[in-house]
Amino acid sequence: MRFVTSNNKYFKFLKKINFGALKSLFFISSLLYFSFYFFDNFDQISFDINLEANGINLSLSFLFCVLSIYLNAYAWKYIVKWLGKEFKSNNLVSFYVLTNILKYVPGGIWHFVERYNFIKKISNPQIALYSTLIEPYFMLSGSFLLAALGLIFSPLYFLLIFPLIFLNRKLIYPILRILGSLKGKVFELLRISKEQFEERINIISFFPTRALLLEIGFVLSKFIGFYICLNTFYASNSLNIIFLLVIFSLSWSLGLVVPTAPGGVGVFEACLLFFVGKTIPQNIILITLIYFRVISTSADLFLSFPFLIRKLSNRI
Repeated sequence: MRFVTSNNKYFKFLKKINFGALKSLFFISSLLYFSFYFFDNFDQISFDINLEANGINLSLSFLFCVLSIYLNAYAWKYIVKWLGKEFKSNNLVSFYVLTNILKYVPGGIWHFVERYNFIKKISNPQIALYSTLIEPYFMLSGSFLLAALGLIFSPLYFLLIFPLIFLNRKLIYPILRILGSLKGKVFELLRISKEQFEERINIISFFPTRALLLEIGFVLSKFIGFYICLNTFYASNSLNIIFLLVIFSLSWSLGLVVPTAPGGVGVFEACLLFFVGKTIPQNIILITLIYFRVISTSADLFLSFPFLIRKLSNRI
């Protein structure tokens, strides 16, 4: 009884915190930080690029961004499967890819809404809800694990691998409760007790190995796309790839956690700029970040174009 009471107090405490205001404050601070360095280095920034010499690199960066989206989609498919819903076809993957562009729509929840509705039509509402809620946690865990590889001898290592502890059949329910509490009253309508969760959600294995590995592959593909883009503008042998992987993973994670900006725009860039410091010339990293954002967004648009056309045609 004490455990249940303390748990309820914890959830009530979470509800009282204005996470929206905190995220907005962090987002505005990130934009101001990035803007300051952008205008401070404006006279050294040139967006001219020789497509004949660098077109292959930029195309490879684009292809790795496309690959990352598909890896993310397959990860979601295996998350749904882990929760007890098997899909023999790749309709789930295709739908995920097509709706990925909706994360750039103001509000940052419409891609989740579309995916929730898609799963709900062919399964129970709880699997639809929890597969949608838990996916960012898988992404965060994969990103943290990549960052931890470069911080093995740092106290941060244990903090970064901590989310993995809860990615198992026995401990996943508290994480889902917390995520549901953070999302507000809409998700509370579908909230169920632990006993009901175990009845309606048939988790097929203790640990979701395949889904987690695919999420790691997703972040790693994003990083490779970024690294290729960076090498286009700064071909230096002094770059420490492990250091870059760590700061990329941490920056991308912060962009995921603070979704006030569509797709983490501004937050990811400001964090990476801050972590890089003076390791790479500021004008170079600014150009790289801007080009990489254009490339990664273009990959989303390219793959989601049929979905956008269908939505527009339905409204006409």
